[in-house]
Amino acid sequence: MAVAIVTGGAGGLGQAIVARLLADGMRVVVADLRPDDQSPKSEQRLSLTVDVSDPASASALVATIRERWGAPTVLINNAGIAGPSAPVANYPPAEWRRVLEINLSGAFHCLQACLPDMIATGYGRIVNIASIAGKDGNPWMSAYSASKAGLIALTKSAAKEVAGTGVLINCVVPGVIDGGLTDSVSDEERALFLSRVPMGRMGRPEELAELVSWLASDRCTFSTGAAFDLSGGRAVY
Repeated sequence: MAVAIVTGGAGGLGQAIVARLLADGMRVVVADLRPDDQSPKSEQRLSLTVDVSDPASASALVATIRERWGAPTVLINNAGIAGPSAPVANYPPAEWRRVLEINLSGAFHCLQACLPDMIATGYGRIVNIASIAGKDGNPWMSAYSASKAGLIALTKSAAKEVAGTGVLINCVVPGVIDGGLTDSVSDEERALFLSRVPMGRMGRPEELAELVSWLASDRCTFSTGAAFDLSGGRAVY
């Protein structure tokens, strides 16, 4: 049975991904700084605390899972924060570092913790959750945009390194999803984001989870190093 880690699994998008992977028959670890321990107990679901910005915490997470269920075969790097909205000339340096440590370095730390086992067994699926901001660059969100651009590049670089090992690494590039980080922005920002979507609506968390489900499965066999847009048409501009 596949063993999956979903970082940021207690958040809105993370919950949708967790539910979809559980429906696929995987054992799923909800890995979060504040994991949700209120969910019904299940032999297929485990909540564990992790600080992805700390490489020791990421390594300890994988070690705990290995002892309980065996080495993880699926990693979903979903943990992320938006950071403050501010012009780049005045962006707080401490906040810049915090956003990149969680969004980009966090994925790197989890990759490092999971890849050795995956390479050794000859199988693994890694899905990084990026953002259309990593391609377009959202104004007043320089740290978030830079972190997601870096995540797309990390995906492509790492995927090429392990392409012959049976480990596939891809990323999903969502536009505006009705949930997750959009819950913390103002109504004006939500309206601005929505105005850029040709389909005229936000994406749904379950639509994101459906794409992640395929990329995380053994049905995905010849895609690696790819960035899959999920933007309602925004990516065509």
